[in-house]
Amino acid sequence: MAERKTPDDADAPLSVFAERPITPEALKALAHPLRIAMYNLLGEVGPSTASRLGRLLGESSGQTSYHLRQLERYGFVEDDPEHTGGRERWWKPVGFSIDGRAMLEDPATAPAARLMLQSVVADRADVLTRWMTGPREPEWDDAQINDRITTDLTPAEAHDVIAAVQHVIEEHVQAARARKAAGETEGRRRYRIYLDGLPLPADDPE
Repeated sequence: MAERKTPDDADAPLSVFAERPITPEALKALAHPLRIAMYNLLGEVGPSTASRLGRLLGESSGQTSYHLRQLERYGFVEDDPEHTGGRERWWKPVGFSIDGRAMLEDPATAPAARLMLQSVVADRADVLTRWMTGPREPEWDDAQINDRITTDLTPAEAHDVIAAVQHVIEEHVQAARARKAAGETEGRRRYRIYLDGLPLPADDPE
């Protein structure tokens, strides 16, 4: 079970599925409610200042500034090169991956891993709820989906499905990045893709 965070598609690594793994120490540093909330918000709204994050989260800029520096120390955020020279620093999130299963099984990292994974689920539920209950945007009707497919697969078949889906997503994301870099920005906005694939509990032997 791995969780991958690619919050800023314009600056993510070449492969959107090859983020750097984080250490147990870094995970413990991230496992703070406000830091997690700030990291998630940076992924949703894009690069921001401490003041803007504080305003959106109802916190003081002093608090957000402190926690941004801690996130920077462990490599979760960095300066945004597109915003330089102003009075305030602009921050952007840095993608990473965690081996959630291994960290949940390690007593030293289990509490931090549990908090992190719970925040992932909660953030996903919040984003999906706001999407489903928000105003309709007709121009996006054919560009969104909420679907669920349940079938019987072997581990090898499941691996092949995941690899194929990842390949398709990466191919289209890379093409979109290239068009954006070439100046095609009309109608473009931040877009979130969730991908879950997991074995359901084993059948009841009875």
